[in-house]
Amino acid sequence: MNILKNKVFTSTANNLIIFLISFLILSCGGTEVEEDPGIPLPVATLEKDSTITTFEYLGAVEGKVNVEIRPQVEGILDSIYVDEGDYVEANQPLFKINALPYLEQLKNAQAAVEVEKARLNNAKIELERLQPLVEHQVISEVQLRTAQSDYEVAQSTLEQMQSLEATSRINVGFTLLKAPVSGYIGRIPKRIGNLVSKGDSEPVTVLSDISEVYVYFSMSESNYLFYKKMSADTTAKRLNPYVKLLLADGTVFDQIGVIDADAGQIERSTGSITLRAKFPNPDAILRTGNTGKIILEQIHPDVLLVPQEATSVIQDKIFVFVLDAENKAVRRELNVEGKSGKYYIVNEENISEGDVIVTAGLDKVTEGTKINPIGEGQVLANNRGE
Repeated sequence: MNILKNKVFTSTANNLIIFLISFLILSCGGTEVEEDPGIPLPVATLEKDSTITTFEYLGAVEGKVNVEIRPQVEGILDSIYVDEGDYVEANQPLFKINALPYLEQLKNAQAAVEVEKARLNNAKIELERLQPLVEHQVISEVQLRTAQSDYEVAQSTLEQMQSLEATSRINVGFTLLKAPVSGYIGRIPKRIGNLVSKGDSEPVTVLSDISEVYVYFSMSESNYLFYKKMSADTTAKRLNPYVKLLLADGTVFDQIGVIDADAGQIERSTGSITLRAKFPNPDAILRTGNTGKIILEQIHPDVLLVPQEATSVIQDKIFVFVLDAENKAVRRELNVEGKSGKYYIVNEENISEGDVIVTAGLDKVTEGTKINPIGEGQVLANNRGE
């Protein structure tokens, strides 16, 4: 029995020793601590590219030709041959004013002309009758001079009556209002039966030729100086000579325009100057009275672009976090030269092409924070050899 107990004790002791040795081995092996990979955040590698910056100015659209249709004679509006918004050709009838009073004036003028023609004929006959009598000294020369004077008076009176006839004929023609140019009819405030005259405060309609349109817009004096300077620039960093038009619905007009005129002087009260851009309008989409925004574009070739979402602003200064060789965040200030969409255009004073920046989660990052890069910049961040 004692021998059995000794064997059991010896076996238990051996197992305990083996357990302790194994525990010590495992404990010693577990003393190695894994390196902190850092905060997982998206990153991007900075690259150079060509881009544009845009300048927007509110503009008002007008047809190339806007003609106020006004009557030249007074009368009752008898007929309206068109409707608002209609397209009309040049010389197409638009309105008819009652012509009866002017037709009567024309008849009276024509009658007066016939009377004066008869008087002139009588004066001529009398002059021809007295001519030989004077030559034969039957009557005195004074009578001949009197007859000559009567003839000249009759001739002048006839010319006066003919002028009145022509005026009456013109007035009759004015009773029919025609389109001076091809275009679209605007609002028609008058109705049949209304009295119209050339002294009315508003025209009977406005006719717009919108085959081409003008967009008038204003810019500040400083912007105008920049515009003139960059328009004359012959380098790659210049203003696009063509402009775009952003419509009221947020779409860009499908035709390209060009600035073809400016006011020539600065408005002193506002410190701005008005310019004019011309656009073709083949589909008649734009009408007089439309509004929109003129878009000027400046070309920036081969510049460094930084996403605005990757930046933070501290006391009016713009910063980004750049990863160093150990993927630690280093805050750097940007020298911003402009904006292009969602990007800043920056010079390479504190940052350069190939740098890897943190693009999101900036609230989790401070100077020296270890970053676990996620995204296109990860390989570069681990293999730049800095």
